[in-house]
Amino acid sequence: MEPDDDFRRFFDEQFARLRHLGFLLTGSWAEGEELAQDALVRTLGAWPRIKDRAQAGGYARTVLVNRHRSLLRRALVRARHLRAAGPDRPVPPPGGEDRMVVWEALGRLPEAQRTVLVLRFWEDLSEAEVCRLVRLPAGTVKSHTRRGLARLRQDLSRQSAGGAQAFEVAR
Repeated sequence: MEPDDDFRRFFDEQFARLRHLGFLLTGSWAEGEELAQDALVRTLGAWPRIKDRAQAGGYARTVLVNRHRSLLRRALVRARHLRAAGPDRPVPPPGGEDRMVVWEALGRLPEAQRTVLVLRFWEDLSEAEVCRLVRLPAGTVKSHTRRGLARLRQDLSRQSAGGAQAFEVAR
């Protein structure tokens, strides 16, 4: 199947964003890129069925998040069977010291809370969109958001009490 010009433009517009979302969810640029590529390949397969091209970005993002969740489930099963130690520590994003401190605190959150916070505040999605993407009820998404932000605030306030500068986490 040869992609048409519409899909090529869509790919050029969306790849970097999807790759970055994958990185934020996994902590690895390589895994983020794989997720983005997989999402775009699956989107290409569905391209003829996507009538509203304005919604194609949301479709690709949904594919990426669902693929990430599927890979997490597989890794959990594999870890249980192999009694593996768990995933490698995520690599911090480029940026200043403040970003690194926040990134490390985000990495200490449970996977579900981190996923919800990344989708809500980095991707700037509404609660309804996050609920649809992660297939959780609104109350659970709200709970993950509230608990995740509280845990980040607590973690970052401990950091600032240890001599680092204070950080403000959005409410």
